[in-house]
Amino acid sequence: MAINGEKRRLGFAGESRAADYLEKCGYKIVERNYRCPFGEVDIIAERDGVLAFIEVKTRSSDYFGAPNQAVDKKRMQRYKNCVRYYFVHREIDCTVRFDIIEVTRAGINHIENAFI
Repeated sequence: MAINGEKRRLGFAGESRAADYLEKCGYKIVERNYRCPFGEVDIIAERDGVLAFIEVKTRSSDYFGAPNQAVDKKRMQRYKNCVRYYFVHREIDCTVRFDIIEVTRAGINHIENAFI
């Protein structure tokens, strides 16, 4: 059980670092931890008419590979379904983008347009 709690704390800390990074880069955080029947989006952020749906992957080591490698086809499809659901009751004129932010001890790596 302790490992699960540690992973959760690490993930939350990574999401907070990612949100701070995005704000410093001029993004407005629209929502954090958006939940819907299809899953959860870590961060939704807007800048220059682009609404970025961002998966944050935090790692304390590279033992299991690069953080972005954990975003598989199933997770990508879940994100796409979440985005469709997000726009069901919203009329927003914007471009949509899927990003991944890797948070490691070395720093932050923001991968824009990580998947389509």
